[in-house]
Amino acid sequence: MHLTNFTDYSLRVLIYLAVKGERRSTISEIAERFDISRNHLMKVVQELNRLGYLTAIRGKHGGLLLGRAPADISLGALVRDTERDLGLVECFGDHNACVISPACRLKSVLGEALGAFLAVLDRYTLADMLGPQRADLERLLRLVESSPEAESLPAS
Repeated sequence: MHLTNFTDYSLRVLIYLAVKGERRSTISEIAERFDISRNHLMKVVQELNRLGYLTAIRGKHGGLLLGRAPADISLGALVRDTERDLGLVECFGDHNACVISPACRLKSVLGEALGAFLAVLDRYTLADMLGPQRADLERLLRLVESSPEAESLPAS
């Protein structure tokens, strides 16, 4: 299974906003930090705003903030909301033309695997993505000045 770039970018945007906390961010800032197309991020942010995961404030003092507390953002729900098609193979879809479908167990096995995948994600929130490595995330995202000593420390 492979998550789309849309979901990947959605996760990155929300992690960035969670690490930054109450300080507002811009699409350009996030695009630069992750080296992602600003145009792609605009679509992601628009959808995350529509879904209530973030709040986009317009104007001179505008920016992006999380729409909910990190502990209230389920990774499983986010993946379900941002993935357009969780059908792993053709027989999951409405236009299944596979000739062995009536006798094949693959759909049920893959359906069980997908359910397990989503069940694991349901156990985690955006807050869990921060944890004890929050300081490392702040440094990697260039949200804090890093000291020469910190840069020479091995990653944990």
